[in-house]
Formats: sequence, structure tokens, C-alpha cells
Amino acid sequence: MAALFRLLAEVDRRVASIRENRPDWLCGKGCDGCCQRLAEIPQLHAAEWDLLRQGLAGLTPQHLQQIDADMAALASQTVRPLTCPLLDRESGACPVYAQRPVACRTYGFYVQRDKGVYCSEIEAQVDAGALSDVVWGNHDAVDQSLAGLGERRLLTEWYAEWRAER
Repeated sequence: MAALFRLLAEVDRRVASIRENRPDWLCGKGCDGCCQRLAEIPQLHAAEWDLLRQGLAGLTPQHLQQIDADMAALASQTVRPLTCPLLDRESGACPVYAQRPVACRTYGFYVQRDKGVYCSEIEAQVDAGALSDVVWGNHDAVDQSLAGLGERRLLTEWYAEWRAER
């Protein structure tokens, strides 16, 4: 977990710097666009899942029932884009925000254009001449840091196994 927490601290520093220097940055409270437009089911490394599981364990049984239904629907959904099964659709907020995976923390702040790992809203602003200092391709460093964090599996698989154990 120490390696994950070091990576999270590094990501948090970068995000804080971007927000401080770019108060107009699109990613922030109230924006759930990336949560509602997933290309694939998120994959998490074991350390990320361990942290996320802690957040899930603190949710009410009613909230977990809704997530159960959303996870089951996601596992069999073939139409894209996907919506994150953890997203509270009423509030547009993440109930496990403090424990969210690295991909959620970096989306919009670390971008990989050739892999489609970027916000289309940010891309539109860049193309229009705004946000000219966006550095494309810096997600590779995050991927390298994640490589040592254990097995990587689909969120739906981790979740189903966890719920079966409870």
C-alpha cells in the first residue's frame, strides 16, 4: 500500500498545482462527464482495490444494493459508453471519492491522447486555442507506477468476489 500512497500523493500534488494555476480547469466538483462516458469497465490493481474496498465497506446496505444492481448491469452491457457503477446518479458524486482508483484521480489531469485517455471537453478547449499548455502523453509514468501494485482485474470481478465473501 505504501507504493500506492506515494503515487496518490504525487497525483494529488499535480492536480493541486493544475487547479491552482488554472482555476478555469474543467475537472472538478460537479463534473461527472468521465464517470458517465467510460469506454471500458475500469481495471484496478490489487492495491487500488484494497483501498476502494475500504470505502465500499463504509457504505450503507441500501447504497450497496444499488451498486450491486449497477455492477450486474455493467458486467453484461455491450453498448458504449458505460457509466461507472459507483457513481451516485442523483448527486453526480462518487460515494467512495477518497478511495477512488488512480484512473479516476488522473482522468483529465494526466492525458494519453493516442489511447483515448482524455476528456473530450478539455480536447475541445485545446483545439480552440485555450489550455495550450496541456502536455499530452504524460499518463505513461502513471501506468509504470501502477505496474507494481499487484494483479490487475476488472472492477466488476473484484466487486463480485468481495460481495460473495460478505
